[in-house]
Amino acid sequence: MIRALWTAASGMQAQQKSIDVVAHNLANVNTTGFKRSRADFQDLIYQNLKSSGAPSTNSTQVPNGIQIGLGTRLASVSKIFAPGDFTQTGNELDIAIEGDGFFQIQQPDGSTGYSRAGAFKKDSQGRVVTPDGNPLLPEIVIPSNATKVNIGSDGTVSVIQAGQNAPTSVGSIQLAMFSNPSGLSSVGKNIYQQTDASGAATTGTPGQNGVGTIAQGLIEMSNVNVAEEMVNMIVGQRAYEINSKAVQASDEMLQTANNLRR
Repeated sequence: MIRALWTAASGMQAQQKSIDVVAHNLANVNTTGFKRSRADFQDLIYQNLKSSGAPSTNSTQVPNGIQIGLGTRLASVSKIFAPGDFTQTGNELDIAIEGDGFFQIQQPDGSTGYSRAGAFKKDSQGRVVTPDGNPLLPEIVIPSNATKVNIGSDGTVSVIQAGQNAPTSVGSIQLAMFSNPSGLSSVGKNIYQQTDASGAATTGTPGQNGVGTIAQGLIEMSNVNVAEEMVNMIVGQRAYEINSKAVQASDEMLQTANNLRR
């Protein structure tokens, strides 16, 4: 009976973590470039009371053994990199990636972070930066006398300066690719970091060799589906409730056994 208590308790803990993941997804439903997470579970080890194939007599075997499961646990939380909806903003420095790839962002410690959020700004030096002021890599500087910024689908950035009609190239956006994007580590602020699981980053020109293209004047929104997350929340809540009922039932059965009289 004690086994049932701990088994049901593991189910309650697992569903609590599931609700935590759902809550994080819903909290970021309007976060630019956010990718939803999915909780993956696996069953725990089994207690073998009788092994399959054990001899029952000299000439026969047990066809089915007896295994009692001991509950569940959280195996992983996977990032789902399905594309989000695009929203047209008309802002010259709002850019979205159509397809695979990540923007490269220089972090304050000098390392490179990776992001799908393309809501860029211009700092006092004319550099293209994130809302936190971290520059886009390779660094692109917009001249102070630029009257228009054009960003091509291949990442080429050109400007039209005051008094000129011909565009002037000021740089090119390069995107990073990973063999296993789900292995990236989320560090907050729409930034991912490379890990051993993700593999090393490979950079490329947008639109070439499987790299996504650039769309100017658009931003990629979160790929969270509110209806789906609400269903997941209800399922998690009901699963938590039924596991708590199993704890209660086990406790009542123990109480009955403790109240037995000779």
